[in-house]
Amino acid sequence: MTPKPFPQTLQGPIDITGSHLDDRPHEECGIVGFSGIDDAAELAFLALYSLQHRGQESAGICAIGDGEARLHKAVGLVSEVFNADVLKGLPGRTAVGHVRYSTAGGSQALNAQPIVVRYAEGDLAVAHNGNLTNAHDLKTRLVKEGAIFQTTSDSEVIIHLIARSREKTVDGQVADALNQLEGAFSLALTVNEVMYAVCDPRGYRPLVLGKLEQGHVIVSETCALDILGAEYLRDIRRGEVLRIEGGTLQSLPELNEAESAAPCIFELVYFARPDSYLWGISVDRARRGFGRRLAEEYPVEADAVVSVPDSANSAALGYSEQSGIPFELGLLRNHYVGRNFIKPSQADRDFGARMKYNPVKEVLEGKRIIVVDDSLVRGTTSRSLVKFIRQAGAKEVHFRIASPPVKFPCFYGIDMPSHEELIGSRLTPEEIGQQLGVDSLGYLSLDGMLSVVSEYSSFCDACFSGTYSAPLVDLDMGYLPGNHPITC
Repeated sequence: MTPKPFPQTLQGPIDITGSHLDDRPHEECGIVGFSGIDDAAELAFLALYSLQHRGQESAGICAIGDGEARLHKAVGLVSEVFNADVLKGLPGRTAVGHVRYSTAGGSQALNAQPIVVRYAEGDLAVAHNGNLTNAHDLKTRLVKEGAIFQTTSDSEVIIHLIARSREKTVDGQVADALNQLEGAFSLALTVNEVMYAVCDPRGYRPLVLGKLEQGHVIVSETCALDILGAEYLRDIRRGEVLRIEGGTLQSLPELNEAESAAPCIFELVYFARPDSYLWGISVDRARRGFGRRLAEEYPVEADAVVSVPDSANSAALGYSEQSGIPFELGLLRNHYVGRNFIKPSQADRDFGARMKYNPVKEVLEGKRIIVVDDSLVRGTTSRSLVKFIRQAGAKEVHFRIASPPVKFPCFYGIDMPSHEELIGSRLTPEEIGQQLGVDSLGYLSLDGMLSVVSEYSSFCDACFSGTYSAPLVDLDMGYLPGNHPITC
């Protein structure tokens, strides 16, 4: 498929009374941006490849060159969406890219990003990581004013706010739009060949600035700088709007100030890659710290520590280091299992876990095993894993979770089940242990988790504590599914 220049025709208003808006996506995403760099789209491909863990549903790149924006995006992995011919059709020294994963909302293809339109000032492209908590409220107002939406993504609200702003300059239009937003938004945004890197006033989602050749790079995680050989300069500060034009950087007036920083601690628990640095913190070191503290809080006599690969590897190593119990490779993960495999039947509830994990019998047989996982959400996969480990001959199975019970849904950009689906909100740890079929279960305490990273910042821990720092405007107005016990 050949990338097409813009404009595209926006067709048909979306009915805002439909349930598809109430179920709009909570997006887990990765974003990249390049300014003043030759073959920007090819480098965007590499950067997105290293951020694939942040989204497996769709991928897209918009490149701007010779006064024209060209876009290619589709459902699939980065390696499936792009090839050499596609990338050759995306010339330019400016580019933004996006990988996305979402389990709710409208058509997957429809909501792929970047979102690109042509408006009065030229070609406008937006790649968004996060979730707006007042999107429905804003969308309702915009539709009444005549705006026509072509997606069910909250990110499209940003496009319309910029395009309809009465400010005279592009900088002013961008600032006017951003100051109307609530919730989590890290953005790579371009108007023609000018790029803007944006982080919301609470700094929920990570975004870092790097330098490559004479130009600049913005990416969600530092691991994407590593694959490019780019130099890390600094994090995009919370509330910052950074204007980037080739080798020139200009910080515009900051967004409306929030009371305190609230970077998402679940990024450190699970979502980010362990070789990344977020907010100055080594993800691997943070997870090892969680594991060490977990060993202090929930020690047990055992023969081996085993991780649920791969996201719990660092925490399991920390548990092993603190306890002195050897770390063993007791579970192996199949890295070639896609998300959309077909389950033969609902009767075989272990099928998904069997596709993804396999126990190493020689490590487990006759042993007292500590299984360390990073978090426990629904508990379905964990039940299957315990079953496999016992079938492999484990004498005892002790489950340890390197984070507190997940009791509350996230409205800031991490896809979480509803309050009712979260096992930690329905059952006590003792009841969960019985359901999993383990000899003992231990969760890292909230205070223990926060103490590991307390020297760096305050964090958003809403999925554990129910304390939401940004106003949940749409929930308060009845637009988001819920009746969740929360504290704002």
